[in-house]
Amino acid sequence: MTEHRPIKPPQEEKSSSLLERASGAFGLNDLGAAPMPKSFDDVPMKRARPLRKSGSDQAPAPAPAPAPAPAPEPEPTPAEISVEAPAAEAQLPVPSQSAPPPAVIEGSANAIALAGEPVDVDFDRLRKSGFVDPTGQASALAEEFRIVKRQVLEAARHAGTGLSRRILVTSPHQDEGKTFCAVNLALSLAAERDLEVVLVDADFANPSVKDAFGLPERAGLMDVLGDAESGVEAHVLQTDIDGLWILPPGRQASHASEALSSRRTAEMFERLTAQAPNRIVLIDSPPALAASPAAELAKHVGQTILVARADRTGKSALEDAAQLLAACPDIKLVLNGANFSPSGRRFGSYYG
Repeated sequence: MTEHRPIKPPQEEKSSSLLERASGAFGLNDLGAAPMPKSFDDVPMKRARPLRKSGSDQAPAPAPAPAPAPAPEPEPTPAEISVEAPAAEAQLPVPSQSAPPPAVIEGSANAIALAGEPVDVDFDRLRKSGFVDPTGQASALAEEFRIVKRQVLEAARHAGTGLSRRILVTSPHQDEGKTFCAVNLALSLAAERDLEVVLVDADFANPSVKDAFGLPERAGLMDVLGDAESGVEAHVLQTDIDGLWILPPGRQASHASEALSSRRTAEMFERLTAQAPNRIVLIDSPPALAASPAAELAKHVGQTILVARADRTGKSALEDAAQLLAACPDIKLVLNGANFSPSGRRFGSYYG
């Protein structure tokens, strides 16, 4: 068993402290504190300058002595030399020799100008046929087509493409009011400021647009499709209604559907709407379930208005017509000839 005996410090250390006696017992006397220097360098310290009260005669505190300049560094060898721009100049962009070209934004500067023959519209004929009054007379019919117009323009602005500014107007069968809606919508759109409307009569078998306006026979759509050198802008008739242009159907042709499915049709519509954000192309086509041109024209438009006649057009006819027009991404339904409204709305009655 290990024997424990009390540690007896030397006699000369009896007067020392407990920590000093323990240090001597374990042999730690040689581990003393680090030697203190005899004097410190008188390094000036930064002191805050005392505030001088107004009216006081006390002299301001002397400024601190400047720090000694550092010793010059040895000149670097050529391999160590690097050229750097000052910090203030490095943040400034270096001007280029030529300014970058501006961004290309679609506008009307490069649009194909319409340069067709000017013609006069028979206003009395339009009024007697029950169309919207081109002079802007308020009526229930004008208010109804203002609502349709807003939906069409909103869709065109939202898409922002030339395709969305081409609108096809058709119906499942004949005598359901497609030409009536196409003409009224064209008149309503032409009343907008800074807007060009091109109404295309694509009903080759039964053209009705020129008859509604009382226009003479002129070359038109089929003539442009049959002649690769013919520009469509030269065949668009300028009416005396501000903002309204009309493209007649042109000469009769037995292969109208094949002509509409050619590349020439796509080029013609692109020529009308390219770089022209303020131009709307409205197409009156044959009935979708009675002739094939409507399905071909649906491939070249961004909106289609499918006209249904109240108490006449059946649900199955609308479904079949919508399926044939499925190439168009946006198909809208317009109910024509409705005399009853569950909400009791009577547009136009407010104006007297």
